[in-house]
Order: sequence, then C-alpha cells, then structure tokens
Amino acid sequence: MPPPSERAGKQAAAQQAVDILHEIATILNTHLDRRTLSICISMIENGVNPEALAIVIKELRKRGQEIELEAAAAAAGVSTVPTRRR
Repeated sequence: MPPPSERAGKQAAAQQAVDILHEIATILNTHLDRRTLSICISMIENGVNPEALAIVIKELRKRGQEIELEAAAAAAGVSTVPTRRR
C-alpha cells in the first residue's frame, strides 16, 4: 500500500482531473454532474467502451424523459397510450 502522502497526491490529482473534465462537460452542455462524470471516468478506465457508454447515457435520458411525461400525463388524467383507429 502506498504511503499516505502518495495516496493524498494521487487523490488530489484525480480530483483536479475530474474538475477539469467537469468544466469541459459543462461547456459541452452534457448535463453530467461531478459524481456521474466520476463514475463514467471510472467505467472507461476499467475498459468500458466510451461510445457505448455515451449511447447508454443518451438512451437512459430519453427513457427518463418519457417516464416523466407519462407521469405528468397520468397526474393530469391524460392517457399517453395511443388509440387505434378503425
């Protein structure tokens, strides 16, 4: 196990990297908070394909928006299930 000073140095460097990447993510309007960005970085460092990860994030956001719309419609008493025409 590395000495505490070395661990602290690595932790500070990692935090600085996350801060820089968060600034870039903010400029690019990714809507990723620091925690989510840190998780994504960790996943990529552990071998997850970045493009596949981006696709999954986009799909999760899309599905989340659909669920929010369905919940809002349900609260308003509107059906979101398409009706069949005869």
